[in-house]
Amino acid sequence: MDELSAAYRTCRDINALHGRSFYRATSLLPPGRRPHVWALYAVARRSDDLVDAPAVGTDPSNALREWESEVATAISGDCESSDPVLRALRHTVREFAIPGRLFEEFFESMRRDLTTTRYATWDDLRSYMRGSAAAIGEMTAPILGSGAAGLPYAAALGEAFQLTNFIRDIAEDWQRGRIYLPLQDFRAVGCTEDELGACIATGTSSPALRHLVQLEISRARTLYDAAQPGLAEVDPVVRPCLRAAFGLYSEILREIERRDFEVCRGRTIVPAARRATVLSRSLAGGRPWSSTSATTRW
Repeated sequence: MDELSAAYRTCRDINALHGRSFYRATSLLPPGRRPHVWALYAVARRSDDLVDAPAVGTDPSNALREWESEVATAISGDCESSDPVLRALRHTVREFAIPGRLFEEFFESMRRDLTTTRYATWDDLRSYMRGSAAAIGEMTAPILGSGAAGLPYAAALGEAFQLTNFIRDIAEDWQRGRIYLPLQDFRAVGCTEDELGACIATGTSSPALRHLVQLEISRARTLYDAAQPGLAEVDPVVRPCLRAAFGLYSEILREIERRDFEVCRGRTIVPAARRATVLSRSLAGGRPWSSTSATTRW
C-alpha cells in the first residue's frame, strides 16, 4: 500500500469510528469518491476533538491554532506532511480545487467553541453554523459532482445535519457547558436553563423541553427540504449516498419523536433494522426520508 492510500485508510478508520451514520452513507459512494469525503471528515473530527476533548495539560486554544496552521500549510504549501490526515487532505483539496477560504470559515467557528457557550437567537446560531456546517457542505459539493448551482443546497444540508446533532446531543453538550439551541427558543416555549439541567439530571424531559425539541425538529426539517433540490445537482452515481445521508439523519429526528421528544436519557440510536431499510430505499432510488412528523403532540 502506498503512502497516499495508507493516509486515506487512516481517514476512513476515523470516520468509521466516530461518524457512524455518515460512514454508512458514504459507503454508498463510488470507491473513487469515498476517500476524499473521509479526508474532510477526519480533519473536522480532529478539530472537534482538540476543542471538546483536549489532552490533559494542554491549552486547547494553542493546540487548535497550531492545527489550523498545519492544515493551511498542507493545502497551500509545496511539501508533503508526514501526518496521514493532512497528506490525504492536501491531495483532496488539489484534486477538487476546494477553496481555502472554506477552511478559514471552519476554523473561525471552531475558535468560537472555545469562548462561546450560548447562542441568543437562531441568526446567531446560523452564523456559527456557517463555518461549522455550511462550509463543510460546500467543501464536499465538488467531490459529489456539484457545481456552483449546488452550493446553497450543500450548505443547507450541512446545517440540517448539524442541527439534528444539536437536538440529539443536547444532554452531552450541556455536560460540556454548552447550549447550542437558541435561548430565544427556550423563552418562546417557557423553558429555562435550570429546567434543562434538572431534566438532564433526572433523565426525563419536561413538557416545555419536549416542546422545544419539537420546535427544533421542525426547523431541521425545513433545512432538509431546502437542501432536497441539491440531489439533482450532483452526479447520478452519488445520489444513493446523498439519499442515504438524508434518510439516516432524518431517522434520528423520527426516533426522537417516537420517544415522545425525550432527549435526556442518553444518545438517541436508530434501530439497525430501520437503518437497513433506509439504505435499501436509497439504493432503490426512493425517498428514504420524510418531511412530516412521526408523532404530533403539541
